[in-house]
Amino acid sequence: MKVIGLTGGIGSGKTTVANFFKEFGIPVYIADDKAKEIMITSVQVKSKITDFLGEKAYPDGVLDRGYVAAQVFNSAEKLEKLNRIVHPAVAIDFENWKKLQNSPYVIYEAAILFEKGGNKKCDAVILVTAPYKERIKRIQSRDKSSIEEIEARMKHQWSDSEKRRLADFEIKNADIAKTKKQFKKLHEILLSSDK
Repeated sequence: MKVIGLTGGIGSGKTTVANFFKEFGIPVYIADDKAKEIMITSVQVKSKITDFLGEKAYPDGVLDRGYVAAQVFNSAEKLEKLNRIVHPAVAIDFENWKKLQNSPYVIYEAAILFEKGGNKKCDAVILVTAPYKERIKRIQSRDKSSIEEIEARMKHQWSDSEKRRLADFEIKNADIAKTKKQFKKLHEILLSSDK
């Protein structure tokens, strides 16, 4: 079964495109959501995070996201260490999930697919892009974040031009009708290339 990576910068509309795949019966694995879930449900991961960040990471046995974020997001070293705890567990979870799917291909959606080398595990990668101002507007309406906060988050991700060099396909997501048309064409290509 083919694994198709789906990535794009914050506010590009990855979720919109992922939902198109779901509508067409293609299973979608959202890596970031699974990582959050595993940090809550995996006893082994919880134990490693507690060893790393202390008991405050799980007061009363419940993950304190704010505390964990405050500990790691201003330290590249700590963020990398947290990723080394969580990412292997996500990789195992994805492989187990994939075995349960019955589809010509599956979608593996991850915001930092290229940054973490996840594209090497994919048969092809789709990059979702959108104009910069549109991305800012989407994130502001979704998260109520300031432009400064959004730009700080964007700095942790590669630029579209860097990602474009490694992507196999690109969906330009500025107009929803045009985005869906691009998706349908791409879905047909992926189905035909599976035979």
